[in-house]
Amino acid sequence: MKKNYWHTAGSKQRQAAYKYGYRSGLELLVAEQIKETSFELRYETDVIKYTVPQRDAKYTPDFVFTKRNGSMMYIETKGRWTATDRKKMKHVLQSNPGVDIRMVFQNPNQRISKASKTTYEAYANKLGITHVSKKTIPEEWLAECVKQGESVNNPKQFFK
Repeated sequence: MKKNYWHTAGSKQRQAAYKYGYRSGLELLVAEQIKETSFELRYETDVIKYTVPQRDAKYTPDFVFTKRNGSMMYIETKGRWTATDRKKMKHVLQSNPGVDIRMVFQNPNQRISKASKTTYEAYANKLGITHVSKKTIPEEWLAECVKQGESVNNPKQFFK
């Protein structure tokens, strides 16, 4: 039986991602998709502040797009969605009502733990996160966004 070494620290995908400044092979894959479009590649350029009970914290989304209405769309790629990451995302959403965070899952059918029947997709639904079950950003999402060289009249930010 052949093992899938996608998640190992020494994997070729991860090494290639690190070489180009990304943290995972999936981030590199999505970045390459964006580069093939007329959209500006903005990787980890924005920071969204959020509050964890009893402390302030910051979250840096993977990819950032400006939507045609001036608001921001944040794309988070997840190969592995740990309990810590899920908790952080829950706090980010609670601290920033209305922020548009969308997720691209490597495998949406992955269970959140060995003991749980809940999948990444089901948990994203529970949090109200728009997500896709494929490894690329849907064209419909990109159609909502401003391309390089276009302007927006009234940009809004979701930062505290």
